[in-house]
Amino acid sequence: MKLTVKNYTKKIKEKVILDNINLELLNGNVYGFYGRNGSGKTMLFRAISTLIFPTTGDVLIDGESIIKNKYDLSNFGVLIEMPNFYPYLSGFDNLDILYRINNKSNNQHIDDILKKVDLYENRNKKYREYSLGMKQKLRIAQAIMENQQIIILDEPTNGLDEKSIQNLHNIVLELKKQKKMVLLASHNMEDLKLLCDKIFYISNGKLKDKKEG
Repeated sequence: MKLTVKNYTKKIKEKVILDNINLELLNGNVYGFYGRNGSGKTMLFRAISTLIFPTTGDVLIDGESIIKNKYDLSNFGVLIEMPNFYPYLSGFDNLDILYRINNKSNNQHIDDILKKVDLYENRNKKYREYSLGMKQKLRIAQAIMENQQIIILDEPTNGLDEKSIQNLHNIVLELKKQKKMVLLASHNMEDLKLLCDKIFYISNGKLKDKKEG
């Protein structure tokens, strides 16, 4: 699978948010995106996952526009900003509701995902009672639980302790072994160097290559 961002520019009220972005990304790789807050990392991820649309340019999967054509966006697993969960439901029930949208209910699968992100012991705890780190783990879980082929993780280590960050690293490397495409944004260059096959630097909505991680 190849994901192409072609001459992508996004303007909001004449302000250029993304400036002629061009990318070619392949499955089986982890790509890092590094930049300060407000540099354009999140907007780029929103563009790739079609949460926003371009002023000019396109996003393509294997040569097919996912903006102009009907593309199965269930192939995308996305963690951008804060996904909405029901505060009065448990972590398990929140994932179960999301999983039922595109799949049949599978309690064992949900349990396995909760174990993977180290939330199984708190599977029945209400989301509103979760700590910041637990909420972040649930966000990661929803981004990977449906065998998505393109995983987009924007600052996934936010709120995680060192043990949980190491577990996240293991999850990312496992996704790579499964030939998934992982896009990882972080302000921590050390995390990106440990995980990424290639790192891009974003500044003021412009993209630059960094040497391989």
